[in-house]
Amino acid sequence: MQPTSGPIIATALAVMIGSVQWAGAALLTAPGASQAALAHIEQGRPTLPPLTYTVFCLRYQAECRPRRSFRGGPTRLTKERWEELKAVNRTVNRAIAPQPNELGLAGEEWIVNPDRGDCNDYAVSKRHELLQRGWPARVLLLSEVVTSSGDHHLVLVVRARSGDLILDNLVPEIKLWSRVPYRWVRMQMPSDSRLWTTIGRPGA
Repeated sequence: MQPTSGPIIATALAVMIGSVQWAGAALLTAPGASQAALAHIEQGRPTLPPLTYTVFCLRYQAECRPRRSFRGGPTRLTKERWEELKAVNRTVNRAIAPQPNELGLAGEEWIVNPDRGDCNDYAVSKRHELLQRGWPARVLLLSEVVTSSGDHHLVLVVRARSGDLILDNLVPEIKLWSRVPYRWVRMQMPSDSRLWTTIGRPGA
């Protein structure tokens, strides 16, 4: 993968700083979490998005643009939607050949539906495919986690009424967020995917 150019990084940093200030104002007016929301990942304080996500939004503007579907809550997971979710997860996992990034930040480039890629490519491709199928953007949240080996890893969180589900390239099954062995770092805000927050502990 080609290293990100200097001008793009400078633009991305400016976008990131503006975003986290905007997020702080947005969270001040957000209602408190209810007991019914404990099945979902608890959002914490505003934080900067990953730099490579900001670069991704500059390159794939349609993936990050504001949508009317940001209004509302978690989606109702019907039988049809559950089958569609499993199909997208399975298809993307099979379509992209794993290729770990060994160059660090200089080699990171999030790409939709590449032939080969790492966890970032799997996650943004699954989100893209579900958006194409009419899923609301507010329930498709990219989330950064840390694995048991200490590696930073990207997954897609699907926010359903019954609980947050994880689409991952490391395992074939779709699992509840509380059933995966990860330390949670940060996640997109349901109200606007350009904004990110830290993640609180389960049941906190």
